[in-house]
Amino acid sequence: MIAALSTTIPPSLIAGFFLGLSLIMAIGAQNAFVLRQGLRRQHVFWICLTCAGSDALLIAAGVLGFGSLAGAVPWFETVMRLGGAAFLIWYGARSLRSAWQGGAQLDSAAEEGRVVALLPVMATVLALTWLNPHVYLDTVVLLGSISAQYPDPLLFGAGAVVASFTFFFSLGYGAAVLAPVFARPRAWQVLDALVGLTMWAIAAKLLLM
Repeated sequence: MIAALSTTIPPSLIAGFFLGLSLIMAIGAQNAFVLRQGLRRQHVFWICLTCAGSDALLIAAGVLGFGSLAGAVPWFETVMRLGGAAFLIWYGARSLRSAWQGGAQLDSAAEEGRVVALLPVMATVLALTWLNPHVYLDTVVLLGSISAQYPDPLLFGAGAVVASFTFFFSLGYGAAVLAPVFARPRAWQVLDALVGLTMWAIAAKLLLM
């Protein structure tokens, strides 16, 4: 199957797609947030579009050679790392508090009828995306440097962008399949605990870098 695809689709595009997908699929703060909002069916389209669009901008920057920014501005990496860690610690604490208090559950009718402001949700997803130094390492630095090794770096970057859109929209809208499971309060407690611990683990990793 892959061999057949390689004869019709440029190899650079295929390589960019699969490498981009492998980097995005790792469970992280951003993915956990997309999953949670997908389960609640709140602003899923805009969240997925923001995550994938942000990836597209960063991948384009890497392919076009902006991966040297950290070297040109020595304090950039430190500021992003500490800022990202502080935000993740706060968000993780909020999730763990929700897990401890319990009582949450997914009521489809109630969730669809309750109006939730878009702005705070978008502010959170933008912070989870742009304050995470790993995003820059994966997209700008890693994908940018690897793209230079292929005959068509732009197609490589395009493949990684397609992978990002495919993953985030699949995660956001596919989360609805798990809705019956999260009709139980205990399931939300487990999810909140996992999200909180994931946030803190990433924050610890950032602080120890």
